[in-house]
Amino acid sequence: MMDKIYSTPLQLGNEIIERKIRYDFLVVEHTCMLLNAQNHHVVLFHEIMDAFTMKAGPIELNIPIGSYTIAYYWKDRPYNLYIWRDNEGNYLGSYFNIVKNTYMADKLLSFEDLIIDIMVLPDGSHFILDEEELPVPLEQFESGSVKQALNSLLDSIDILLSQISEESGKLYKHNDLLPWLNNK
Repeated sequence: MMDKIYSTPLQLGNEIIERKIRYDFLVVEHTCMLLNAQNHHVVLFHEIMDAFTMKAGPIELNIPIGSYTIAYYWKDRPYNLYIWRDNEGNYLGSYFNIVKNTYMADKLLSFEDLIIDIMVLPDGSHFILDEEELPVPLEQFESGSVKQALNSLLDSIDILLSQISEESGKLYKHNDLLPWLNNK
């Protein structure tokens, strides 16, 4: 559930802590900037301070230092979405997390990560990640809810990503985000 209970009004550019609670209970936090907050979804900006590589077999997606994420979180969807752009605004790829219990209160956005992810390359090809990390087969994991969320997402991934990427490009223009890349 995403609560809209804020002790102070949230405005564009407010710092928000993104808290991911991994399935092994490890907590990972990132400081982000608020781009949008509505009743059912939140959009955050995060500058990539450490390069990383996502892998699906021999396929790699490299996210360099200076790139950034535009991250979408929904109260009523079992996933969140990260759209990565390089420091010139070029689309690098996307990443869906299967999640539960997404909520936001004050300046904290939190969700529980359910291990399974989907990496999407710029050409639209996508890969399911981390199935080997599941403690039980996918069909049994979280009473089948993760498999159901994954299948539903896979059925609509091309249309969904196209719509959100288009919206992201119109609402969150690279030139408008440049000051946040240079002032961290």
